[in-house]
Amino acid sequence: MKYQNKTKKIAIQKENYYVVIDFDKTITASKSLDSWMAIIDFDIYGEDCQKEIEKLNAKYSPIELDYTINKTAKEHYMIEWYQKSMDLLYQYGLSQDNLKKALQKDTLILREGAKDFFKNLYKNKIPVIILSAGIGNVIEEFLKKQEIYFDNLYIISNFIKFKNNNMQKFEGQLLHSMNKTIEGKLPVNWQEKINKKQYAILLR
Repeated sequence: MKYQNKTKKIAIQKENYYVVIDFDKTITASKSLDSWMAIIDFDIYGEDCQKEIEKLNAKYSPIELDYTINKTAKEHYMIEWYQKSMDLLYQYGLSQDNLKKALQKDTLILREGAKDFFKNLYKNKIPVIILSAGIGNVIEEFLKKQEIYFDNLYIISNFIKFKNNNMQKFEGQLLHSMNKTIEGKLPVNWQEKINKKQYAILLR
């Protein structure tokens, strides 16, 4: 009864909420690769690259899913995993052209109904923040390819910088599974926009 009374007080209208949504396995389908693996074309980078990535994933993925590990310790491991993964992309010469080429293989699959969902949010001028510990460049290219990269969207993720088509050494704070938050990561105009909203809908 207590929760029923609370829900009765919630009056969602298109003017009073914004959406925060994850990317991997949320915007994309459950059978889709994630935005890290989608850009690794092993036909280009070879068997050694594949083995090194599989080794990293085998070590750190179980840690990410182990909820008995101390939070501080787990965060240390996540930073280590993401940094080593970025270092591998740099080591094997990820280029902007190869990133786009890899995405042509359709290893990212849009979740059923997602296109209409984003179109309706755009039509109703509802702010959408994509919060992902994946690769922001991949998310942006994929949404453009799906023709749903609208101006009501803002992406908070790990963006790789390229210079003359080549990946630059990643610097700055890595967004990982333990520190995913919009706090302090929005430009002023977007922060002001969501401050005016009464509700946030979180989809993950």
